[in-house]
Amino acid sequence: MPINKVVEKKSRNIKREVILSAALKVFASGGVNGVPMPKLAQEAGISTGLIYRYFDSKEALVNELYQEQKLNMATGLFYNLPDTDDPYVSFCEVWKRMVDYATNKPETFRFLELQDHRPYLTRKSFLVEKGMLTPLLAYYQSMQDSKIYRSDMRAEVLMTLFWGAFVNLFKAQGDKLLVLSDKDILDARESSWHFLIGK
Repeated sequence: MPINKVVEKKSRNIKREVILSAALKVFASGGVNGVPMPKLAQEAGISTGLIYRYFDSKEALVNELYQEQKLNMATGLFYNLPDTDDPYVSFCEVWKRMVDYATNKPETFRFLELQDHRPYLTRKSFLVEKGMLTPLLAYYQSMQDSKIYRSDMRAEVLMTLFWGAFVNLFKAQGDKLLVLSDKDILDARESSWHFLIGK
């Protein structure tokens, strides 16, 4: 490939990443519906028209950002977990990663938990989310079959209740309704574990 084409492609990729990075910031703080494209362009330091050279519409931009961040989160939480037969050790490692993610990537965490972007999501975005949830659900079911996790409710309900509690805990901190201490986070971890095992 000629050098000028290589440079042009690299420049396009950089601009695309600048737009996605700016979109994550403004959507996390203002919501998808609450952010007009000119405000996004201002945050990215480019013209509104230039955004449409990279993304056909606001919906296309939201979906690409959603898919990218979902995959990044799945990798961060579940990739290369320690090889152990102790389910509590595995749980503690995943919990630590969840806390690190919510703490160190607050904009991503907030964006992915927004409710107002749901109408925009395409089938591909839902498939990305399903691809993340399907193996996780299978893990919960296997833990129930092994009589480690409680079995008085469906695995889907158990998983949703656990995740919802975690999300709302850190959402409250993000909204400055509380400040979580290390002890709070440890207590929440232990309470979550006992909820999952039903003891």
